[in-house]
Amino acid sequence: MLRLFNHYHSLVTLLLVTSENLLILGTIYLAAFLKGSTGAGTTGRAVDPWLLPKALVLSCVCQFCLYFHDLYDLKLVRESRELYARLLQALGVCSICVAILYLVFPPLLLGQGVFVLAVLILLALVSIWRLAFFWISRRRRFRRPILILGTGSLARKLCAEILDRPDVALRVVGFVSDDSELIGKSLVNPKVLGHHSDLSAIVAQERPYQIVVAMEESRGKLPVKELLDLKLRGAKIEEATALYEQITGKIAVENLRPSWLIFSEGFRKSWWIVSLKRAFGIFLSLLGLIVAFPVMIIIAILIKMESKGPVFFQQERVGENGRFFRLLKFRSMREDAEALTGPVWASANDDRITRVGRFLRKVRLDELPQFFNVLKGDMSFVGPRPERPHFVEQLSERIPYYSQRHTVKPGITGWAQINFHYGTSMEDTLEKLQYDLFYIKNMSISLDLSILFQTIKIVLSGRGAH
Repeated sequence: MLRLFNHYHSLVTLLLVTSENLLILGTIYLAAFLKGSTGAGTTGRAVDPWLLPKALVLSCVCQFCLYFHDLYDLKLVRESRELYARLLQALGVCSICVAILYLVFPPLLLGQGVFVLAVLILLALVSIWRLAFFWISRRRRFRRPILILGTGSLARKLCAEILDRPDVALRVVGFVSDDSELIGKSLVNPKVLGHHSDLSAIVAQERPYQIVVAMEESRGKLPVKELLDLKLRGAKIEEATALYEQITGKIAVENLRPSWLIFSEGFRKSWWIVSLKRAFGIFLSLLGLIVAFPVMIIIAILIKMESKGPVFFQQERVGENGRFFRLLKFRSMREDAEALTGPVWASANDDRITRVGRFLRKVRLDELPQFFNVLKGDMSFVGPRPERPHFVEQLSERIPYYSQRHTVKPGITGWAQINFHYGTSMEDTLEKLQYDLFYIKNMSISLDLSILFQTIKIVLSGRGAH
C-alpha cells in the first residue's frame, strides 16, 4: 500500500491507472497515425508537435470519466458485464466532454475523426487489458502471502477484508492460534495452521511475506521469544490494527488499545492546518452560497409546495469539544415527524421523509444551508457528521472512543460520509466512527481536497445518500 494524500492506495490500482494512461496515450497516437492527421485538419504523415500535450489533456479527461464511473474501484467492478456497461457509459460521457472542449478550445482538435477512432479502439483495448489485468493480479504468485497470529474478531475481520479486496494483492496463508482445539479448522476461509509454539516452523514452511499480530489479549499470551527471533532474522511483523487501517481506510475500535492511539503517528492538529481549514471553509461556503443561490430558491419553493411547515429545519447538534449548536438544513421530513415518537433513527424507507426531501437527501442538497454554519464557525467544510445530543449520550456509553470524534469540528461532508451511508442503527454508527477516527488521525488539507473531490462525484452521479 502506498500513502498518498494522507490515506493509503493499493499499488495494484495505481499500476492500473498508470498502465491505462499509457494505453490511452498510445491509442490517441495510433488513431492520429491511422488517420494521417497532423492535428490541424490537414493530412499527411507529419507528426504534430503539439500532439503530446493534446493527448495528455484528452487522456486526463478520459481517465476522469473512468474514475467517475467507478472503473478504478476494483472492489465494485468485478464482472465483465458490469465492466462493459460502465466502460460504454464512461467513454460516452468522455466523448461529450471532449466535444465541449473542442468547442471551447479549438486548438485541442486532433484532426477530423481522430478522437472517434481512438474511442472505438479504446473500447476494445481497455476491455482486453482489464480482463488480462484482473487475471494476472489474481494469480497466486502476484499476491503476497501473510500469516495472521490470532483467531479473534479482528483477525477474522482482517482476513475477510483481504478476501473481499483483490486490489490489495495479499493472500492469507492461514492463522496461528493459542488454542490447540482450533488447529485444522477453517476460519473465514484459510485454516488454523498450528499453535503459537509452532510459529517458527510454520513460518519456515509457509514463507509468508508478513506476519500480522491480531491477538485481542496479548498479555501473557504473545509468543514474544518466537516473534523476536523471527524479527531478528528479517521477518516483517506488523500489528493487525495498522494493516486494517491501510486496507479499509478506517480504524478498528472493538479491540483498540489506548496505547496504540497514544503512540501511533497522526492525531496532530497544528495551528496552520486548523487555520487553513477555517480559511478554506469560509471561501468554499461563500462560493457555494453564491453559486447555489438560484438552486436554493427553487428548493425552497418545492418544499413549500409539497408540505406545510418551514423551509429550513433547525436541530441541536454536538460540535467540537462537546459544544451544542443549531444545525441548519432544508426540511426533508414532515413538520411533525417526531411529535409522537421523539428522537429516533432514520430508516432506509422512512415514511416521515417527503418526496422532495428524499430527492434532496439522495443528492445531498438538503445540506446546502449548512454553509451558514461553516461561516458562523460551528462547522468545518470537512469533518465528522454532527450528531444529536440525545444519541451522543447513548453512543458515548456504548461505543468505545466515540467521544474522540468531538475533538475536531463536524463537517458538511467527511470521510465517513463518502464511504458509508446514513447511520440508521448502533452498528452503522460504530462503522462510521471507524472512518471518523481514520480522518482525525490523518487530517490534512490534501485529505480534505480528496474528500471534496469524491463528494462532488457522489453529488453529480446521484449515487447514494451518505
